[in-house]
Amino acid sequence: MTSHPAPDRIRPERWKWMVCGLLLLASAINYMDRQTLANASVRITREFHLNQAQYGEIEAVFGYSFAAGSLVFGWLADRVSIRWLYALVLAAWSAVGFATSFAPDYHGLLACRILLGFFEAGHWPCGIRTTRALLVARERSLGNSVLQSGTSLGAVITPLMMRMLMTAELGSWRLAFQVVGAVGLLWLVLWFWLIRDADLAPAQPAASESQPTRPIPSLWKLLFSRRMLIVFVVIACINTTWQLLRAWMPKFLQEGRGYSEAEALYFNSAWYVATDIGCIGAGLLAVWLAKRSGSVHRARVLVFLLCGILCATGVLVPVLGHGWVLLAMLLAAGAGALGVFPIYHAFTQDISAEHQGKITGIAGVAAWILPAKAQQLFGALADHLGSFDRGLALAACLPLLAVAPLWFFWNDTPSKSTH
Repeated sequence: MTSHPAPDRIRPERWKWMVCGLLLLASAINYMDRQTLANASVRITREFHLNQAQYGEIEAVFGYSFAAGSLVFGWLADRVSIRWLYALVLAAWSAVGFATSFAPDYHGLLACRILLGFFEAGHWPCGIRTTRALLVARERSLGNSVLQSGTSLGAVITPLMMRMLMTAELGSWRLAFQVVGAVGLLWLVLWFWLIRDADLAPAQPAASESQPTRPIPSLWKLLFSRRMLIVFVVIACINTTWQLLRAWMPKFLQEGRGYSEAEALYFNSAWYVATDIGCIGAGLLAVWLAKRSGSVHRARVLVFLLCGILCATGVLVPVLGHGWVLLAMLLAAGAGALGVFPIYHAFTQDISAEHQGKITGIAGVAAWILPAKAQQLFGALADHLGSFDRGLALAACLPLLAVAPLWFFWNDTPSKSTH
């Protein structure tokens, strides 16, 4: 069924990519607020006298609350105006990020991370529903790459900003949290300027092309479908890898390999540049391969496999010491770890337009429950072994495990659609 936008929704072609650019900025702000903790982790653990298990607990509660927020905002994203919901969650998580600077102790920090995780969860149902509304199927891997790459942009900026703001004083990390938390206000102005409520409403078919409306599958039927089961497995694998690398990289470099705080911050910024290249590159490659092969599904799975192989180079961590070979391997693993995400999001967008927000939100539970538990286990393992190496090597292998269900069990017929 061909659909035409209402007159007040006609936009130039470049407009939808401008919106995707704004989603990139939202992802960047999301990760700036999230990554302030990881980049200041050594200082914070010293100030609050934390062991690795306690730091893992801080990361874990963020994950558990993110899972809860995914359900709430995934449900809301299908029922209320995305224009207003997106603005609300971004303003809320920015305010919580700012408030974290006033945390007096370990328990105060835990409370702030719980709230931050809950509100940050709203970003993905809103963002994915927006790209689903704006882009046709063959464009979505690239649109999702733009959305996802903002996470790396924010993470690139954050270490450099914190390097400038943090002084020799142990508690100077608090100013960085305040500056990063205030950035979200600028995004809200651009969002309300660029988006109207009607822009993200479902397009209506032309009267002359009216056809019987296809039945909308129930949410419960979708939840127990083969595709959703695959989505749960895939996101649990890839997000566990990503969250462990994101949270523990600065600590690994400083406490595990003896790099200085400045060296770790600069490399962390470079690492996120590599992940951004992997993310955008994955989207572009998927579009190019789809045009050449004529199969969107085959292109997506092949790119996912290539990214998984890149990430799996992380198994070399235990045998590599301080030096450029270790750093090069970490850059390659990071590019693969983020490159799988736009492909994953494109798969979820093939399941149901009507339930897109709920699908993203419910998948977010699988995306965060396992990683949250993994954060706790990772910290305990690091305390037990006195090393981060084995945990990082295991985490690097998980994206490869997610390739098989996508290749063998995902019915690719809908993926060939251009609408």
